Amino acid sequence: MKINSLKDKFLLFLFIFLMLSACNQKKETMLYQVNKLNAPLEINGVWDKSPWSEMQALQLANYMGEKPEHFPITKAKVSYDDEAVYVIFQVEDRYVKAVHSKNQDPVYKDSCVEFFFIPSGKVKNGYFNLEMNCGGTMLFHHQLKPRTGSVELSDMHLSKIEVATSLPKIVDPEIESETTWVVEYRIPFSILKGYHEFNSPVTGSLWRANFYKCADDSSHPHWLTWAPVQKPTPDFHMPEFFGYIEFH
Repeated sequence: MKINSLKDKFLLFLFIFLMLSACNQKKETMLYQVNKLNAPLEINGVWDKSPWSEMQALQLANYMGEKPEHFPITKAKVSYDDEAVYVIFQVEDRYVKAVHSKNQDPVYKDSCVEFFFIPSGKVKNGYFNLEMNCGGTMLFHHQLKPRTGSVELSDMHLSKIEVATSLPKIVDPEIESETTWVVEYRIPFSILKGYHEFNSPVTGSLWRANFYKCADDSSHPHWLTWAPVQKPTPDFHMPEFFGYIEFH
């Protein structure tokens, strides 16, 4: 192809720039190191207790949709032992609400933090989405594909997940002032294995995962992510963009 005009040269340059940008974005890999516990961890919703205080936090610095006016500082930590995976979130927030109090309700409409993960590390095997509002009410599903073949975890299995929060179960009316809140939980591997085939993690194991923060029905909605999701409209069900968590 012969390029004669300045306009053609500009269009070619623009095309190359966009392609290189897309390639660079796709190569970005998020990795978080998961430390093993020496003893079971008490689930009490305290962010700065030991051994959490000695572990590095990941931060949700990316967003979907337009950049929100309210961008809460959201951090998370993950740990494990031979029996379970442990997760804790801390959110420096405003406009906080929680009106859903029954598990499997649409808690993503409240002030909510979410952990999506693939324990086998293989996207084709499906993924879990655990969504929990600031009051500790959860939505927990396994999806074979995004919103396809979705299975709710049973009430019996949900009852085996230890949960603690720093806020009451219901937060209504919305708290407009600056509020820092914490949710913490322990998920036994045994309940996950009823929905997804995998081996319990050991040193060197890799899971695919992403972490999210949202508040769809708050006065200041937002959709934050840890690993960037390259889709212009908010959609957390994008396992192809999950990062990695590596067990140590």
